[in-house]
Amino acid sequence: MKILHVPCLEDNYSYIIIDESSKEAAVVDPVEPRKVIQAAHEHGALIKLVLTTHHHWDHSGGNDEIKGLLKDIKVYGGSLDNVKGCTHKLENGDKVSLGASLNILALHTPCHTKGHISYYVTDKEDDPAVFTGDTLFIAGCGKFSEGTAEQMYQSLCVTLGSLPKPTRVYCGHEYTLKNLQFASTVEPKNVRIQQRLSWANHQQEAGLPTIPSTIEEEMETNPFMRVDLPELQESVGCKSPVEALREIRRRKDNWRG
Repeated sequence: MKILHVPCLEDNYSYIIIDESSKEAAVVDPVEPRKVIQAAHEHGALIKLVLTTHHHWDHSGGNDEIKGLLKDIKVYGGSLDNVKGCTHKLENGDKVSLGASLNILALHTPCHTKGHISYYVTDKEDDPAVFTGDTLFIAGCGKFSEGTAEQMYQSLCVTLGSLPKPTRVYCGHEYTLKNLQFASTVEPKNVRIQQRLSWANHQQEAGLPTIPSTIEEEMETNPFMRVDLPELQESVGCKSPVEALREIRRRKDNWRG
C-alpha cells in the first residue's frame, strides 16, 4: 500500500491510496479532482474509488466533477450523510476491496456530521492506516457540528481508540501545530506534547506535512483521546470522560492561540 498526500484548498488534504500490486487506487475527499488525477497519473495509478468522509463541501465538493472526468468511478459515503455525487452508501462495518490486496472498512464516527465515515485500510503486510476526515485530527478533533460529546467520545475513544496502536492516522486538515499549542495549555506538564510541538514547528518551517500520526501517538498527546485519564479529568474540573471531552472542546472553541 502506498499513500500519497495531495494538499488542496488552503489546508485540506486529499489522499491517494494505491494497491501497489495492481496500481488500482482510491482517493479520499478529492475536493480538487484535476490535482488528484494528475498526482495519480504521475505514479501510474488508476483511480477506481472515491472515499468521502463527510458531506461538507471542502471534502465532497469535487465528487461530481471527478465522476465527469473518470468513467464508471464509484463514490462512497456514509448513509446518514447527504454526500454529493454518492453512488454507494455505507453503513458501519461495511467492507470494500481495492485491487488485489487492500481491504477498506467503513467506521461510522459521528459528531462532526451525523453520517461521518472513517476508513480503516489494511493490506496483506498488516500495515494499517485510517483516514479520519474531520473527526480525529492530529492532537485534536472536529467541532461538534451535528452531534454531541457522547457521540464524539464513542467515535474517538472507543471506535478509533480501539484500532491497533501502530495504525497511521491521516486526517482532513493541516491543523497540527495549532492543535498541539492548545494541547499544551490543557496538559502543560506533558513532555510528549512539548516534543511533538517542537517537531511540528520544524515540519512547518520546512514546508512538510505533519501527517500521518499514529493511534499510539494520539493516545499520548491528543487531549480529546486522553479523557479517560482521571488526572486529565481533574485538571479540567470534570468527573467523567464525556464531561471532560465537552469541556476541552468548549475551551478549544474559545481559544485564540
